[in-house]
Amino acid sequence: MDVALLAWPADDARRRAAAVAGEPRLLLVAPGENAPTCDDPLEDWVRLPADPADVRARVATLVRRAASEGVPHPTIDDDGTVRAGAGVVHLPPVQARLAQVLLASPGRAVSALSLMEAAWPLETVSRNTLDVHLSRLRKRLAAIGLAVRSVRGRGWTVERTSD
Repeated sequence: MDVALLAWPADDARRRAAAVAGEPRLLLVAPGENAPTCDDPLEDWVRLPADPADVRARVATLVRRAASEGVPHPTIDDDGTVRAGAGVVHLPPVQARLAQVLLASPGRAVSALSLMEAAWPLETVSRNTLDVHLSRLRKRLAAIGLAVRSVRGRGWTVERTSD
């Protein structure tokens, strides 16, 4: 699979066309330019001048992500049942509300505040309470090949574990 190497911001039109086509792309950010916001898991950026090893590593990551794009994202229904491939797990209400928020934002970190507001909409809870429920959720989702990972300073995300 090829990864498009695009100059940023000069190749923005090509960037948009590649995004519509579902092609992975690495944006080469010109010196002095602001880095773009990359919400698509098939897009990343590196500031020039870049170490060739860094470029190769980012390209390899984009190739892996593109290869896994055909795999359906995990889902959760209104009853708190999570499905990931052939795996199924039933979650208690608080963990289900946490999982709903995490699964609704694939590839993005969800903040502690967002998780607490979703899981306990009518009350205020401590960060320790959130941590306990995330620990329990982490164990349940691990059984079906999903990992709840912390993103330092930003929150948590759910991703597939390597097979």
